[in-house]
Amino acid sequence: MESQLGMESAALKQRQSARPTSITRDFVSGQHPWRQPTSYETFRSKYGPQYKIPFNVYGVDAKRLIRYGGLAGAFGAAAGIFAIFFFDGVPRVQKDILQKVPIIGSFFVHEIPPEDNPF
Repeated sequence: MESQLGMESAALKQRQSARPTSITRDFVSGQHPWRQPTSYETFRSKYGPQYKIPFNVYGVDAKRLIRYGGLAGAFGAAAGIFAIFFFDGVPRVQKDILQKVPIIGSFFVHEIPPEDNPF
């Protein structure tokens, strides 16, 4: 019983490690292991144009990085300004952030007159 289970699991592993292919020329369907990629240097002729491939990370080179960085910075600044205007009514934001801005900080200082203070 155990040997039969062992043979079934071995057959199952063999089926999982190989992929089925279509019928070959002699009309026999077989299983072949996955093809491994071949690594080789690209041929460069000494008579062709001498070019250099610029450094890139996942297709993003320095030119695109500068462009995308500026775009991300602009969107970040717009999101930050939106957040400040959206949360300007929250007292904690007024005290911790907005009162420390040089020109508009005094606008967010709310002093309670002594006659309105119940204590």
